Amino acid sequence: QVQLVESGGGLVQAGGSLRLSCAASGLTFSTYRMGWFRQAPGKERQFVAAINWSNGNTYYADSVKGRFTISRDNAKNTVYLQMNSLKPEDTAVYYCAADRSVVVNTTPKVWDYWGQGTQVTISS
Repeated sequence: QVQLVESGGGLVQAGGSLRLSCAASGLTFSTYRMGWFRQAPGKERQFVAAINWSNGNTYYADSVKGRFTISRDNAKNTVYLQMNSLKPEDTAVYYCAADRSVVVNTTPKVWDYWGQGTQVTISS
């Protein structure tokens, strides 16, 4: 019943920008922490960013801090990831996720629901 659908991926040049969106349904969106992970071929899934359900606090991986911004619109049941100054190493499938844990966790196994992912490719 729970569905997370990512969109906005594509191919861009290094230094460019993309905005990813994740539309959620089947859950009480405002009660879930929302997050983004990414996974490149041959690598483990990696935490990117998260935003709390209550106070709106945000968390970022060191590799994207200062370049990416996560936000949410509870009225639209949508979470966004604005990605600027993109680098080739940002190339990956990006996944939207949701969880209800009290403390934010960067381990993928903790998160309850996942989208199917959207491909982001950065060319040099």
